Amino acid sequence: MSDKKIKVTLVKSVIGTKQSHRATVRGLGLRRLNHTVELVDTPAVRGMVTKVAYLVKVEA
Repeated sequence: MSDKKIKVTLVKSVIGTKQSHRATVRGLGLRRLNHTVELVDTPAVRGMVTKVAYLVKVEA
């Protein structure tokens, strides 16, 4: 199992976005603007990040 981690930061507000995108942001563990979480780099997490790429910033 890989121990690679990625840092995901919410850089744009979820106000006015689709409900499913808001749910995805919450699913990533992001609660407020500029909140950063460290997540295991899995295909599921990558897919979630891709879905809301216009709201988040990703660091390796």
